[in-house]
Amino acid sequence: MKISHKLNKKTKLSFKAFSILAILTLGASGIIYSIEAYPETFKTAVSLSETQKLRPMDPIIISFSQPVLVKIYAEALKAVPELPINFHWEDQNRKLIIQPKNFWKPGTGYAFRLPEGRSIMLTKIEPIEIKFSTLPYPKVEKFYPAKEAKDVTLDIEDPLVVNFQESAKDFFIKFSINPFSQVAYQINDDRTEFKLLPQAKIEEGKKFEVKISAKYINDPEDNFKEIFSSTFETLPAKPQEFSRDFSQRIEEAKKFTEAKIASGKYIDVNLKSQILSIFENGKPLDSFLISSGKRGMDTPSGEFKIYNKYPRAWSKKYGLYMPYWMAFIGDGSRGFHELPEWPGGYKEGANHLGIPVSHGCVRLGIGPAEKVYNWAEVGTPVIIY
Repeated sequence: MKISHKLNKKTKLSFKAFSILAILTLGASGIIYSIEAYPETFKTAVSLSETQKLRPMDPIIISFSQPVLVKIYAEALKAVPELPINFHWEDQNRKLIIQPKNFWKPGTGYAFRLPEGRSIMLTKIEPIEIKFSTLPYPKVEKFYPAKEAKDVTLDIEDPLVVNFQESAKDFFIKFSINPFSQVAYQINDDRTEFKLLPQAKIEEGKKFEVKISAKYINDPEDNFKEIFSSTFETLPAKPQEFSRDFSQRIEEAKKFTEAKIASGKYIDVNLKSQILSIFENGKPLDSFLISSGKRGMDTPSGEFKIYNKYPRAWSKKYGLYMPYWMAFIGDGSRGFHELPEWPGGYKEGANHLGIPVSHGCVRLGIGPAEKVYNWAEVGTPVIIY
């Protein structure tokens, strides 16, 4: 960024034998501020534009056209607001390097004023004022679920999602989700998107509070600053006619589910009880707890069949794996599969089995999904009701 200064005709005449240049740039090495001082003096004040921000560890480099007498600067060099700084001279006292002893505080405007000085040729150097701002704390651009949202269901296909306007790579991000405890994370490479999913069962009909804080990554202290807060409420529990004890419910399904096809294999899915049973020649072989589609993305009812199978399918739409996939809709939009998992290895917990939370597929637990996958062939009838 070049900063030019217009000189009137009178000034041009008096300076015709000399040139004056002021340049301010921002790059990986920080700020470089250059000034050429000659027998006549030159005074300037410069500041970074609002779109240019200094990273907390970046240096300021002030270059002079001639070696300077450093004692005056050494005694008077201070930052406003004040913080400990380190500085040293290079290139035979032509270049002054200024760095914070720890780091510039994020989201802060600073100013330096260098007093009147002299070069080793005793050329007068007018005071120099330098202003700059540091990289701000990360700003949340989008948060799911929306603030004060109600009837929220969270699972691996619908996790909490935090999108930052810019990369948060220079910061530690801390999430406080009350009353959640342990949370699984999925973070993209440029650290602009964070996905979070509580690892314990999510209480139904409960209000939750989310707070997001950040601190500079090289800050050894616990100086987190709150940058975002929100609340949401989970979907209330539906009244259940079946036993709330899932193991008891499975036994009830084995005992009371009536076969709807008398010959051959078929898969029976009871959406109300959230139970899948497998039958062969009219006899029940086993029953398993499932998670079907949540409200608004309901698993379709009717008569279907297994169209295709794949041991570890990838969902491009949701960015996760669906082990032991078996499609029961011809276009592959719905199917049976094991609890899904993110590429980083986190797997949806079994705590959602027995609760409709999926996007329309029928999920099975670890073990049951593989058993049903190995038992059923392509073409096996499916009845969902």
